[in-house]
Amino acid sequence: MSSTSTGKTVKFIGLITVIAGFLMIVAGGVTWGLVSSQLKAENITVAAVTKEAPGRLAGKPVAGPFTAYAQAGAIDFHARAGADGRTYAEIGADATALKAKLTAGGATKEEVAANPDVMALAATRTSTMNGSFLRASLFTSVVAFGVAALVMGLGVLFALLGFALMKVPTATVITSAPATGAAPAGAKA
Repeated sequence: MSSTSTGKTVKFIGLITVIAGFLMIVAGGVTWGLVSSQLKAENITVAAVTKEAPGRLAGKPVAGPFTAYAQAGAIDFHARAGADGRTYAEIGADATALKAKLTAGGATKEEVAANPDVMALAATRTSTMNGSFLRASLFTSVVAFGVAALVMGLGVLFALLGFALMKVPTATVITSAPATGAAPAGAKA
């Protein structure tokens, strides 16, 4: 391969890399904008964790990764507060234990289901489950923002690398003269 064709190949690869970089920047930006607009459309406002410690993002609309993360934290706080610090799984274990205790005491299925403590645990578990689902959804948007930022950052790096490849000068190949056995002019024997 000649040096001219090698230089053209490097410049072509550089051009393709620049184009890929710009496409990545656009794709990342579109993804960021789409996730942000979908969060804004939900009209969610970051809740205060407590009146004493509202958090610095409390009251702000959820539209970006930081506000989505803050709202997920507020949901976790309130869900646990409503469940006396217990998780969804812990409430389920408590309900199972209570049902087993009531059944062992001679209660029928209908009596167990109508028991106020069992009903309260079921309601608390449902509320905690909804909180978990909401948190997971918000964390998914936080991840989407992260991926969009990563893609945009890689796009910038690709574009810079492509520009650098396009600026690489074409190498000149120097071929030596065939050896004839004679000493070059001016050489001492």
